[in-house]
Amino acid sequence: MNESNLDYLQDQVKFTGFGEELAMPLKEAIDLGAEKFALNYSREFGKDSVSVNLNFSKSKTSDMYFFNSYQVNLQKEGSQESTNQTFYINKGSNISLREAYNMMEGRSVYKKLSTKDGEEYNAWVGLDFKQTDASGNFKQKQFSDKYGFDIEKVLDKHPIKELESEGMKEELVDSIKRGNMAAVTYIKGEVEEKRYVSANPQFKSINFYDERKEAIGRNKGAKHSEKQGSQQSVSTNNNETTNTQDVLGNSEQDANKEVNRNRRSTATEEAPDIPENRKRRKNRNRAV
Repeated sequence: MNESNLDYLQDQVKFTGFGEELAMPLKEAIDLGAEKFALNYSREFGKDSVSVNLNFSKSKTSDMYFFNSYQVNLQKEGSQESTNQTFYINKGSNISLREAYNMMEGRSVYKKLSTKDGEEYNAWVGLDFKQTDASGNFKQKQFSDKYGFDIEKVLDKHPIKELESEGMKEELVDSIKRGNMAAVTYIKGEVEEKRYVSANPQFKSINFYDERKEAIGRNKGAKHSEKQGSQQSVSTNNNETTNTQDVLGNSEQDANKEVNRNRRSTATEEAPDIPENRKRRKNRNRAV
């Protein structure tokens, strides 16, 4: 057995979010010398359950093994249907199990990625639930830094108590970047309310949830849209990262068009009924 290879794989499995309990099963599987094998793992996230198959294969030219991917089956509490998604292992940019769960919940995570040419960049990564690849895997949607979403600047626009402490703010931002629904204290006048927030990079905003983690107000529609995916999303195969610089520009233009449409719609709905406006409408009616 290649001991250094085993140590590397055990660390890789551990830091991808599976802990140390698979260390011995991994060693035993490698001892058997199979060309391919899978390890089983299960965990609870709140009241949700995940069952995972970790896939390994042996090199065709040496005695080394590789951790290739892991498939997650998510069973939501109270639901008879489950969701499956395969996450591929990429050197230096693995999606952890916690991040995988968050993505399958419809949220996005902030990762350091690289193009096919090896150029590194940072991007928010989520799943597009409207598009699948040839294997039935949901495609990814990515929003790089060039897209213009800055989570810290967006948070600063809201009366959140944790932002008053630099240390607590840093912890909050890190939690949101991992795709979590992070707990915050929302200051509403003289009243403090417990809420949860998550990132919504596509619309350059954050989502708010109440104490029961139910979407608040206008965020209800956004949560549903985010969970189901969006036709304006930028999608890539999960086992392949592409350069998103050009396509994200198109996505941003689409988003800006949508914002402008909403502004025009809002302006029409909320225009005050003052004499000057009534006169303009009357003149338009005469022209018709």
